[in-house]
Amino acid sequence: MRKYLISAVAACAVMAGTAAAHADEAAAKKWIDNEFQPSTLSKEQQMAEMQWFIDASKPFSGMEINVLSEGIPTHGYESEVLTKAFEEITGIKVNHQILGEGEVVQAVQTQMQTKRNLYDAYVNDSDLIGTHSRLQLAYNLTDFMAGDGKDVTNPMLDLEDFMGTQFTTGPDGDLYQLPDQQFANLYWFRKDWFDREDLKTAFKAKYGYDLGVPVNWSAYEDIAEFFSKDVKEIDGTTIYGHMDYGKRAPDLGWRMTDAWLSMAGAGSKGEPNGVPIDEWGIRMEAGTCNPTGASVSRGGAANGPAAVYAIRKWDEWLRSYAPPGAASYDFYQSLPALAQGNVAQQIFWYTAFTADMVKPQSEGNNTVDADGKPLWRMAPSPHGPYWEEGQKVGYQDVGSWTILKSTPLDRAKAAWLYAQFVVSKTVDVKKSHVGLTFIRDSSVNHDSFTERSEKLGGLVEFYRSPDRVAWSPTGINVPDYPKLAQIWWQQIGDVNSGAFTPQEAMDRLAEEMDITMARMQRADESANVYGGCGPRLNEPKDPSEWLGKGGAKAKLDNEKPAGETVNYDALVKRWQK
Repeated sequence: MRKYLISAVAACAVMAGTAAAHADEAAAKKWIDNEFQPSTLSKEQQMAEMQWFIDASKPFSGMEINVLSEGIPTHGYESEVLTKAFEEITGIKVNHQILGEGEVVQAVQTQMQTKRNLYDAYVNDSDLIGTHSRLQLAYNLTDFMAGDGKDVTNPMLDLEDFMGTQFTTGPDGDLYQLPDQQFANLYWFRKDWFDREDLKTAFKAKYGYDLGVPVNWSAYEDIAEFFSKDVKEIDGTTIYGHMDYGKRAPDLGWRMTDAWLSMAGAGSKGEPNGVPIDEWGIRMEAGTCNPTGASVSRGGAANGPAAVYAIRKWDEWLRSYAPPGAASYDFYQSLPALAQGNVAQQIFWYTAFTADMVKPQSEGNNTVDADGKPLWRMAPSPHGPYWEEGQKVGYQDVGSWTILKSTPLDRAKAAWLYAQFVVSKTVDVKKSHVGLTFIRDSSVNHDSFTERSEKLGGLVEFYRSPDRVAWSPTGINVPDYPKLAQIWWQQIGDVNSGAFTPQEAMDRLAEEMDITMARMQRADESANVYGGCGPRLNEPKDPSEWLGKGGAKAKLDNEKPAGETVNYDALVKRWQK
């Protein structure tokens, strides 16, 4: 009898196991049929990829993991939809929490400092590549995929298909982060207004050149003045020639470090980032890994004429040409505000918010027509008078999966499975349609985006063009992003409040960055905290000694050259070549 019972129990166990396997496969088929379409893969190929996830996840079935990302539509889709799919298919429950970007950076920093496993994985910006590659507190994914994580690395991952891995690769040539979403900062404007013959005639009569996409900041300023001071009203609505934000919060720092200074011309020539001076104004000599200073007196450019000019223009335009209240907006309030339909242009707008700007009129979006086609377009942002050909032209955010070494290996493996799932070819085309933050070449070139492109305002054309590589994230000159980023918003916020002039604020900012980097230098020299790649600050010199040596550029006599614009349709034709 005992033998019979054992056999019966064993048989039930086999049947239960078989049923579970079928349930997993059934779940995968359900999600493929009902949600994960379209795809670059056939349904058979999708099932094969999901079968790999089913098999690889078996050791972790029943585990519950925690991941963290910022709040954009892409991550909302992951948190609300893809976690459910992943759990049903793999048996791994994922708590995908969403916070503001500043809070994400703070959580990453706290986990690195305390070595406590707060989250099993983060989607954090590739801006931290200089941090992760130096501190060695994040899993080296190249080593992980070949070693401890080999059994949980998707053979269909296809890293060559990702657009942003050059930004998530350290100076050692190894991958530290896996792109999950990618978006650029591009110029945004109301093409329907720019195309009006009466407005084109009035603009040319006043400024002497055509109303069009501004090539330089002079033209941007003229256009901002024209719509705010001359046009003033369209279809009974008060309109404005500029939009930005100024709330004294972490978002304000990113506004400047993302590209504001570099578009003005504060950095050096070089792509993806300036050499020796990057978009933060931090100097690091070519072929080295040691930052040498941010202040002009140490060879940097954070308080140089171009940087000060940039901050002055940000403050002037915000006060003179933006809607009332914009100065108190943060990142998340400013960008969707364009949907109200009362702004003519924005010097740079993050394409992560395209999803909000293509919503129908019925959802309160006043920048699309009755058919859902955008009345706006996106184009390359203009550059300031200090900018030179060969300099960085704009910023690209590459939010990327990062796993810290304080995460136990089994939890790291489960988190790595989830990270790969949400970027898999099975899922990615559909996720890209929801969030419009392309990471795969195969997805942006899918036929479904050819069909949808006319409703996306130039986004598809941009990401299919070779121009996209000229937009890049923060580079490796920044040795410790969390420690340095927090300095920016505090100092810039003091300009908006009127407490300090732009020069005073940037002097304070540069000094604070150098003080902080001096601490990093001492930590690196005494305990190898940054792997020998921490700062090694130059001794202060008279700023004039750095001119001609790749230092900050001398102040221009004329910071407003003649305005220059280009025709948008001609620009797009260049993208389409």
